[in-house]
Amino acid sequence: MDKTVETVFTYRSYNLQDTEQLASAIAAASTAGMVIGLDGDLGAGKTAFSQGYARHLGVKGIVNSPTFTIIKEYEGRLPLYHMDVYRISLQEADELGLDEYFYGQGVCLVEWSSIITELMPPRHMHIYMESVGPEERIITVTAIGEPYGELCRELIKKWG
Repeated sequence: MDKTVETVFTYRSYNLQDTEQLASAIAAASTAGMVIGLDGDLGAGKTAFSQGYARHLGVKGIVNSPTFTIIKEYEGRLPLYHMDVYRISLQEADELGLDEYFYGQGVCLVEWSSIITELMPPRHMHIYMESVGPEERIITVTAIGEPYGELCRELIKKWG
């Protein structure tokens, strides 16, 4: 039986630059096939994180939340599949064939991933953003299995 270990890192962001710094570090360590779930209240900074992540992955141009398109594809150092599952049901998400993206050659960034927890790969990274002030956020990064655990341990070494 595969026992998947969780590694947790908590990061305090005081402004957009701090959030981008975290997004940059995660983007730099990203490899093909990575899946990152992103959750938090409306206005917590999910789209700002996604934009910083995409920029540091080498995506050119504007990256916005794919609220009505569900999945947007971008080209960078790796293909980026930016998903927003806020407006769909678990069944609708299941019918989209997300596994093709999850187990593909790109990186998946899934906003509102808690809606489709059952469909997420057993090993992935989960980022939860919580507003604690006008610009201040507590960002909890949970790595479920490898290679996510190693990335999380590197974040802990750098900022922990």
